[in-house]
Amino acid sequence: MLLSFRFANHRSFRDEQQLNLTPVYETDDVPADTMDQEAIPVVGIFGANASGKSNVISAFNYLQTMVQRSDRDSEPGVGPPRSPFRLDPKVAREPSSYALDLALDGVRYTYGFSVNDERITEEWLYSFPLKRKRIIFERTGQSFAWGEDSKRSRVRRLEEIVAPTTLFLSVAARFEAHDAATGKADETSSLLRTLYSWPQRIRRIGPNPRDPVLLSLSSSRLLNSATNRSALVELLRAADVGLEDVFLRKLIQEPDDPGNIRLSLMESSNESAADFEARSRRSEIMFRHRGAAGNVALGARDESSGTLRLLDLAGRILPALRAGGLILVDEIDASLHPLLTATLVRLFQSPTANTSHAQLVFTTHDATLLGSIDGEDVLRRDEVWFTSKGDDGASDLFPLAEFKPRRQGENRQKRYLNGSYGAIPELSMELFERAVTSRADARAE
Repeated sequence: MLLSFRFANHRSFRDEQQLNLTPVYETDDVPADTMDQEAIPVVGIFGANASGKSNVISAFNYLQTMVQRSDRDSEPGVGPPRSPFRLDPKVAREPSSYALDLALDGVRYTYGFSVNDERITEEWLYSFPLKRKRIIFERTGQSFAWGEDSKRSRVRRLEEIVAPTTLFLSVAARFEAHDAATGKADETSSLLRTLYSWPQRIRRIGPNPRDPVLLSLSSSRLLNSATNRSALVELLRAADVGLEDVFLRKLIQEPDDPGNIRLSLMESSNESAADFEARSRRSEIMFRHRGAAGNVALGARDESSGTLRLLDLAGRILPALRAGGLILVDEIDASLHPLLTATLVRLFQSPTANTSHAQLVFTTHDATLLGSIDGEDVLRRDEVWFTSKGDDGASDLFPLAEFKPRRQGENRQKRYLNGSYGAIPELSMELFERAVTSRADARAE
């Protein structure tokens, strides 16, 4: 499970930020089923437009991409791609840093790296058995230091071949697969492979419904499984969108399909070219609706953006709830009713539904998620975070837990919209009116 995520000098975030997912118990009315949690299952990030919410998701995505692809994308003479804080030229030249704190099999691990425009400047991995720090490896440029337990590992030989622009974790994990197949893997190499695999379980969902063609093809694997299809249909029925069934209708692959669509799908499915080609005959997703004269089947292009958004979310959420992992959703409320959004959030909070301890981090503008439904808060205080941007253009990330709750109850939704927590836009109706009238005056002239 993810315990915390730290990053610095990424897009609108200049200074180091920490998204902390360890529980904060400030009252005595904490539900009993949450008292033994290592990490909270849900984090909702609220803030004004352009305050940095999406950049938190972007920082996660950057770490995931670097871990998975830095050894593949490395080119001689070309530095690692990155997106530093560009509103201050001095800061833009400084390294960007990213770090994860994870709990795996009861042991905490910290992995991170720093990168500038030319190379990986630092990389480190620590474990904390019995809450004591133990060094696995530390890297400064191309120099490595090893801990007592890892200095005898076979992975040490790889430090000689790691390129300056490549993460050692990426290289070591691929060689560990070979060592495991030949029976030569040791504890350190197996650990590196486990840590390399964790970011692969991160799934990111953007704010807009996916193109119906892409959605149809990428959902085929889920709908081709009887068990997954049954769960998906049941969830869509429970959402009260008027659906009776969802199924695939096979079509013949059209020769003029854009190649970029096929390439994108092949990469997202993690399939080989041969496996993808074998599956690439078009399958159109169909939605069966209740009608006055019986059920009617409609294609994805005839569906509402809300239904497509729900299908996209369900296609990622259901596997995560079963197998674990981290789901990142930008603008989770896009095209969805607030009650439906709250219900999806509660699936991750439910020990019954979320048996594999999956986690959800989402951004939103929906202030109703700060309120309650049927007398129960949608989000606990330690599940609420905010972003705001200062006059210098730098964003900050901070938790609701920093603010003391009111003694006689706390209407978080009202307090947020009234500006008690910050993280809202400063709007002036006078300025809006002036902008509109100025445009009208210009036309008159």
